[in-house]
Amino acid sequence: MARQELARFLRDRRAGLRPHEIGLPATGDARRTPGLRREEVADLAHMSVDYYTRLEQARGPRPSARILDALAQALRLTRAERSHLFRLAGSTPPPGSNVERRVRPHVARMLERLPETAAIVTDAAYGVVAWNPLAQALLGGDLARGTTNLARRRFLGQGRTYESSSSEEFGHIVVARLRRAADRYPHDPQLTALLAELHADSQEFRQIWQTRPVHAPGHRTKTLDHPEAGTLRLNCDILLVPEEDQEVVLITADPGSPASRALQTLAQQAPSNGRQAQVPQRSQNVATP
Repeated sequence: MARQELARFLRDRRAGLRPHEIGLPATGDARRTPGLRREEVADLAHMSVDYYTRLEQARGPRPSARILDALAQALRLTRAERSHLFRLAGSTPPPGSNVERRVRPHVARMLERLPETAAIVTDAAYGVVAWNPLAQALLGGDLARGTTNLARRRFLGQGRTYESSSSEEFGHIVVARLRRAADRYPHDPQLTALLAELHADSQEFRQIWQTRPVHAPGHRTKTLDHPEAGTLRLNCDILLVPEEDQEVVLITADPGSPASRALQTLAQQAPSNGRQAQVPQRSQNVATP
């Protein structure tokens, strides 16, 4: 635990806040220094003033994850600042309380630069939160509605489905990821509803869930039967976005292969409205750093 650095970080962030920025009423009395008072931060974080004061003076004990989360909320820390706070306290920053369904602008822009690669971004609950036109042409126009969830598609048949050589394997991958999400975000209402729906309506999901599968993202190949392009042998690779617990799925074909030529044709036919990286409007999924 870096006590001096932690104390300095807390003091600096407290000094950078103004009462009106966090909903505190203006008291009208002059403040000797800018920013919040220690007792105001302690009250917002639901801890004693003495405990918070000792942290700022580098005299306090190592704070728990609950204390650190409370301080991060009280001081209105960004996601990066929250992670830095945990590291200063000698702890590993846990994920937030809910599944992150926003997409960072630089991730969305990356999809624009992949014209011959079908690319989607999935959240921790396997919702598709961003995609490019080729992905829509390859995986179905229902992506444009911004409500596609690959777990529902795989186990409940919602949206366009294709015969695929990796269907059984993908089922285990989906369940493994949803089990991780359930552990990380036990209070996320949308995830809770999704799991209840899958348990109620899919015997296959229930059976796989009981096996507690474990899977690490990596390279896969699969054969997909597309209704217009025919049988395609494709490569799937995953890029992790750890800050948001999201995955970028890149779908490509071997250069010069029939599948590669089919993807080029689909790319030419793909709908384009001048916005290569589609972002669902329902939640304005653009995250700030």
